[in-house]
Amino acid sequence: MSQAVPGGEAKDQEVKGRIRERYGAIARSVGAGRCGTTACGCGDPISSNLYSGEQTDGVPADAVAASLGCGNPTSLLALEPGETVLDLGSGAGLDVLLSARRVGPTGKAYGLDMTGEMLALARENQRKAGAGNVEFLEGTIEAIPLPDRAVDAIISNCVINLSTDKDAVLREAFRVLKPGGRLGVSDVVTRGAGDVPAEIRRSMELWIGCIAGALSEDEYRDKLRAAGFTDIEVEPWRIYRLEDARAYLGEAGLDVDRLGSAADGRFASAFVRARKPMAAARPCCGSDCCAASSVPADS
Repeated sequence: MSQAVPGGEAKDQEVKGRIRERYGAIARSVGAGRCGTTACGCGDPISSNLYSGEQTDGVPADAVAASLGCGNPTSLLALEPGETVLDLGSGAGLDVLLSARRVGPTGKAYGLDMTGEMLALARENQRKAGAGNVEFLEGTIEAIPLPDRAVDAIISNCVINLSTDKDAVLREAFRVLKPGGRLGVSDVVTRGAGDVPAEIRRSMELWIGCIAGALSEDEYRDKLRAAGFTDIEVEPWRIYRLEDARAYLGEAGLDVDRLGSAADGRFASAFVRARKPMAAARPCCGSDCCAASSVPADS
């Protein structure tokens, strides 16, 4: 059963409205030349040093400036020429453009976003990059506007944590992946046993840039498994220390020293990988071609 946040449809629309407002403002600022990553509200140590200069060489500057992720999902999967890849919550298009290079002119890179201003910025970045194998789609990650078994790989960069219905997101990801397709996501997770106190979670998520709430490592694994994925890995790689957020939390009126271990190290950027399984082999009739064949997995 899907586990959306309390408040149902009204809460979901409220969160989506806040996301559109925040990221629309960022897109407008970047487009007007007024915004670097830190000025956009997602500065160090979360979004720093995620991409090498070699990776971003030749990518439009606005695509890099408006990259607000917490990792580099393009490093998680081996993309092959001719494959089709989908970026959930593609923003200004950086990860889409980088993926388009790797799948080449015979492949396709889709970006999906629900914020009109970000889509406009992404399409302008696509034009500047001359990327003919890219298409940006408008829609939500809970209802992906692609048919079943349409893509070989899905990436996402610090976006799934924003959704109020992460079960729906992962079911949709599973649906549009081809059998054997791969998921490679950078996202924020919570670490350690026990719940993070509400006051700390709310403030830390505001600092990190999350709105709807990060999953714990175990919750992420459980939801991926429930959606049908296998070969699941959740690997925290950048741990957020209390000192990293001291200035922000102090400005929010919180006593950083009092928060102590309840906040320190409880949030992290994580690499999340999973695979949609292939179906069991078709019963063999004895021929060589039959022995090597298989049927697609059900979505």
